[in-house]
Amino acid sequence: MPQMSKVELYAAIWRDHRDGMSMRELERKHGVTWRTVRKALDSSWPEPRKKLPPRATMLNPYKPVIDEILRADLDAPPKQRHTVTRIFHRLVEEHGADVSYGVVRYYVAGRKPEILAEAGKAPLEVFGPQAHLPGHEAEVDFGDVTVRLAGELVTCYLFSFRLSYSGKAADPSGTAAAGGHRAEGGAAGRPARHGLTHHPGGQLCLSARHWFG
Repeated sequence: MPQMSKVELYAAIWRDHRDGMSMRELERKHGVTWRTVRKALDSSWPEPRKKLPPRATMLNPYKPVIDEILRADLDAPPKQRHTVTRIFHRLVEEHGADVSYGVVRYYVAGRKPEILAEAGKAPLEVFGPQAHLPGHEAEVDFGDVTVRLAGELVTCYLFSFRLSYSGKAADPSGTAAAGGHRAEGGAAGRPARHGLTHHPGGQLCLSARHWFG
């Protein structure tokens, strides 16, 4: 029989107690001490396990040294800042540290962002809200795609027309040029602006947009 989790054990003890079992009977049935029974009856949910303090490692004496290097790098030119490899070699050569490269890399990866934040130099997360007026803008993608049709690879022309406000997309057939007219007709009107995302080389370019009326 698989061993019950602590949550399941507490629930079972609570149910048996509700059915009339005494404390001693609960102890015998579930093979636990009276203290466990008391905890189960006081709370149907086990207490969270206490977090143990981090174990000391061989790197502990050298963490202040690494922190000092990382802080000094804040004002150093980019090409003169320490890599993890350079920090590791300095610890070994200058301080006689008997540590592995992996331990140093793990510590630097976690400590470096903290030092940047302490100095007020952490990168900011910037979000640009998108707002589109109804019928004002549309996004257009087109280019060549290769598909397998009836067991053969065939080059087709893809045209995608999407209204920016509603996200509604038209699915025209035919060539890209003809598809543009059909898509506008299917949208029950013509948007004021179109976002062109086609690269002159024949590939779709999603990062650059050129707007035209």
